Amino acid sequence: MERKHFELGDIVQMKKPHPCGTNEMEIIRMGMDIRIKCVGCKHSVLIPRAKFEKNMKKVLRSKSETAVDGQAEL
Repeated sequence: MERKHFELGDIVQMKKPHPCGTNEMEIIRMGMDIRIKCVGCKHSVLIPRAKFEKNMKKVLRSKSETAVDGQAEL
């Protein structure tokens, strides 16, 4: 099984939605634990990396891709 690749600042889709109704989260801290912030209501949650990797579906928007796109517009 291939490991999922994600970086600080990425917007990821989780398997289960947040109680506010959205399942998009932004990664705001990485380490042994990962802090994610809900895109809808801005609530943040700290979860263990193993649980995060298990519950993450896919990366929706990568911060590195948006930085490259932003440089192309200038």
